[in-house]
Amino acid sequence: MKVIIQEKARKVLENKLEPGQFLRVSVAEGGCAGLTYNADIDRELEEGESVILQSGDIRIVSDRQSSQYLDGLTIDYSDALIGGGLQFTNANAGTTCGCGASFNLAGFPVIENNKCGKG
Repeated sequence: MKVIIQEKARKVLENKLEPGQFLRVSVAEGGCAGLTYNADIDRELEEGESVILQSGDIRIVSDRQSSQYLDGLTIDYSDALIGGGLQFTNANAGTTCGCGASFNLAGFPVIENNKCGKG
């Protein structure tokens, strides 16, 4: 699985994450293109989660259902007043919405009721 953390995002995460904390990235149904990325900082793994990337002191964790959508993901950071924060883009996205907040991957299972199923 290929996940890239751009330098600006790396610096923000290194400053934000305390020892033992990680960035949880998940995918949920939503947005006009069908899927959205969600991220939060935590220190406790939930059932079914595993580390998908360890880069220095930065750990990225995801659940099995979401991780199938993370290959090709690039995490960046924007300090823009509107729409700033961590930015998630996926080189494998077949469809994205106009604002860039949601995506869809051609040939991948769809998420229904927050549960992944074959589409």
